[in-house]
Amino acid sequence: MFQTEYEFTLPKGYVDEEGTLHKKGTMRLATAADEILPLKDPRVQQNPAYLTVILLSRVVTKIGSIPAVNPRVIEELFASDLGYLQE
Repeated sequence: MFQTEYEFTLPKGYVDEEGTLHKKGTMRLATAADEILPLKDPRVQQNPAYLTVILLSRVVTKIGSIPAVNPRVIEELFASDLGYLQE
C-alpha cells in the first residue's frame, strides 16, 4: 500500500496559548491542488515566501492536541521547525 501520511517530531515544538509544548504530528503528501490553490491567496501574491506557510497549513494534519492546523499555527512555529517540515 502506498503511504500518503507520515508522522514527525518537531525539533523544538509548537507552544500553544496555554504554554503547552506540542512536538509530535502528522502530515500528508502534497497534491497538485495544495501547490496551485495557494497561489491565488492574496497573502502569497503580496509575499511569495508566504506560500510555504499556506502549503504547510494544508498538508500538516495534526500537531499535538491542536484542534486545527491553520496558517496562524504554522506562522508561530520556530524557524528550525518550519525548516524541518519543509525538508
